[in-house]
Amino acid sequence: MKAEERWQARFRAPRVTLPVWARRAPARAVYRSNASGAWEIYAWDRTTGSTRQATARPKGTAHGAIDPGGQSIWWFSDTDGDEWGHWMRQPFTGGPDEPVDLGPGCPAGIALSATGEAAIGLARPGEGFTIHLVRPGRPTQTIYEHAEAASVAAMSLDGSLIAISHSEHGDSRHPSLRVVRQNGDTVGDLHDGPGRGVLGLHFAPILGDRRLLTLHERRDRREPLVWDPESDDQREIWIRDPGEITADWYNDGRSLLVVRGNRGRTHLHRYDLPGGRLFPIETQHGVIDAAVPRPDGSVEYSWSSGAHPPAIRSSNGTMVLNHGGPTSPPSVPVEDVDVEGPGGRIHALVSRPERGPGPFPTVFLLHGGPSSQDNDSFIPQVAAWVDLGFAVVRVNYRGSTGYGSAWRDALTGEVGHIELSDVAAVREAMVGRGIADPDRLVLSGASWGGYLTLLGLGSQPKVWAAGIATAPIADHLAAYEEETEALRAYHRALLGGSPAEQPERYASCSPITYVDQVEAPLLILAGENDPRCPIGQIDAYVSRLAERGHEHTVHRYDAGHGSLVVSERVAQMAAQLEFACKYVRTEI
Repeated sequence: MKAEERWQARFRAPRVTLPVWARRAPARAVYRSNASGAWEIYAWDRTTGSTRQATARPKGTAHGAIDPGGQSIWWFSDTDGDEWGHWMRQPFTGGPDEPVDLGPGCPAGIALSATGEAAIGLARPGEGFTIHLVRPGRPTQTIYEHAEAASVAAMSLDGSLIAISHSEHGDSRHPSLRVVRQNGDTVGDLHDGPGRGVLGLHFAPILGDRRLLTLHERRDRREPLVWDPESDDQREIWIRDPGEITADWYNDGRSLLVVRGNRGRTHLHRYDLPGGRLFPIETQHGVIDAAVPRPDGSVEYSWSSGAHPPAIRSSNGTMVLNHGGPTSPPSVPVEDVDVEGPGGRIHALVSRPERGPGPFPTVFLLHGGPSSQDNDSFIPQVAAWVDLGFAVVRVNYRGSTGYGSAWRDALTGEVGHIELSDVAAVREAMVGRGIADPDRLVLSGASWGGYLTLLGLGSQPKVWAAGIATAPIADHLAAYEEETEALRAYHRALLGGSPAEQPERYASCSPITYVDQVEAPLLILAGENDPRCPIGQIDAYVSRLAERGHEHTVHRYDAGHGSLVVSERVAQMAAQLEFACKYVRTEI
């Protein structure tokens, strides 16, 4: 297979997410797949083995859920990825979609009960954040509203308790947790103080059980906590092994599935609540994107590695679901690199061509977030660069998750420049080790990674041979004026206030401040309907490039922050590869 056919086959191969099953009807599940050419929601009846495509929209569907009784599928209807719209529901077995009459807004969480209620969060410009209770045959009720960011975290199986993640204290990066009754009355609050967030996960899957599984940050990482909001009884689940943790309930409410991420790989464990013991669950070396216990005690999970395409597996050794169609070609294994940086040891991941010893033309592919991380999962984009003869270096810079709360929060107030100083340390190490050719370096990334790309090209103009920025922030001030309410709250938390309160900080961290220093040719890919990194501030940046005659290319696409359409993702990757080959010599 030729290189072009090979990388395109990875994008076009049908993929599925982990099926989410109904707690009271475990044979019914929903998942998302790109089998139709766009990511859509599917219903799966595990008793009959039948599947049904539940949504079919030209630009795909991003959000979906199933109620615990398995009666309805809920999905969010926006316009071409702009994240503004309505929640819809349809019968699990098929039928017309019914809009939920709450008025339009941006989604801020949804939770469903076994008795038919739904708790739905919405955000609207100028109105802040509201949470509504939707009940069959009864008027919708607003049970919470606030100007600061808030969202629905969970709902008890019987619908009597609703957990709300909120930032009334003004820091949406470290939220607090409140549990209310259906009338909005507070049952309990969980707040661990400045710099320590509390995240709500799931109520126990038993009717009448008040216990809420949460994550706290009392020991410089996220760890499980079982909380009874009525009695305020709290049980911290201490896990000795390193890494950051999330968890879920087993169906009997007596055990927890513990998902531990460490150095870009995932490990599963079962934690026995009565005995306080931890038992490992054997899985292959790689990354588990999602995992869920089944009623029989097995665990189903979505697994991949840098070399091996995704698969939906079970701890009992079986494959759970395969949507059919051609399989994705494999790629090369990922190598771990540790580099001493200005703020401590930096973990990076390297993928390099199998041909020759190097040095290679190299893409520094920066992740978004910034509270995210690169890991040893299968990424068609990385594999495409490797097929073309590039090494790919991914840096878990300060701001990344997976290395403790202090590492994640280290960039507060000085965003962009801190991350790029870590990238510079890794870049120097890769050049010094003969992996990266210093004259053939490409800086690239999407979302926050796209922002870092623009900032890096302007603040480190002599280093990079080319830059590729997808859905970037080009100007923090202009982005703040246009973005969603949740992201405004995030900006305030990250930069210590609004643009009016921190004008110098917003300016010093914005790529547009350094646009006249950019030397490398630049490709920008931007969504026309992006509510997170709005097109207007990107257009202003591009105009500044054009004024000085700088060499640049813009690929605009009719979608939001990222496209859910397979053909568009292929077109974007083709544009990136063609652009890089134009300015960076390869031996392929």
